Amino acid sequence: MKNSSDLIEIYNAKTKKIEKVEPIVKTDAEWKKILTPEQFEVTRQKGTERPFSKQCAIPTGDSGIYQCVACGTDLFAYDKKFESGTGWPSFWNPVSPLNIKLEEDNAYGMHRVEAMCARCGSHLGHVFDDGPPPTGKRYCINSVSLRLASE
Repeated sequence: MKNSSDLIEIYNAKTKKIEKVEPIVKTDAEWKKILTPEQFEVTRQKGTERPFSKQCAIPTGDSGIYQCVACGTDLFAYDKKFESGTGWPSFWNPVSPLNIKLEEDNAYGMHRVEAMCARCGSHLGHVFDDGPPPTGKRYCINSVSLRLASE
């Protein structure tokens, strides 16, 4: 195990506890072995799937956790998902701010806030200030960057 100063804190939605874990760092070749070409393009190359082209898995009940497709970190709860009409899955809050890293994104002449997995750095999508109460946030996420955790 690495030095404890190299560890980051991540919230585990199943245990409802904060855990200290190692960040996940891989080469592009290693990511390509575990991700589909589309997942690689979105998560590692900061791509975007076409709107309305994909749909998130729907849990069989009223609850479920969406995880990072690359590393399995818990990201969003199904009960925080809403229909934004944008063509991408939208959430008004992550499971924990520890699990999402936010960075300024000024690519393509636009000012946005990029949302990434805090553990592996995968690009998830962007966050906007036009979401519903209580947060007013819309985490606009590429569905290929998510997987529904086993129920």
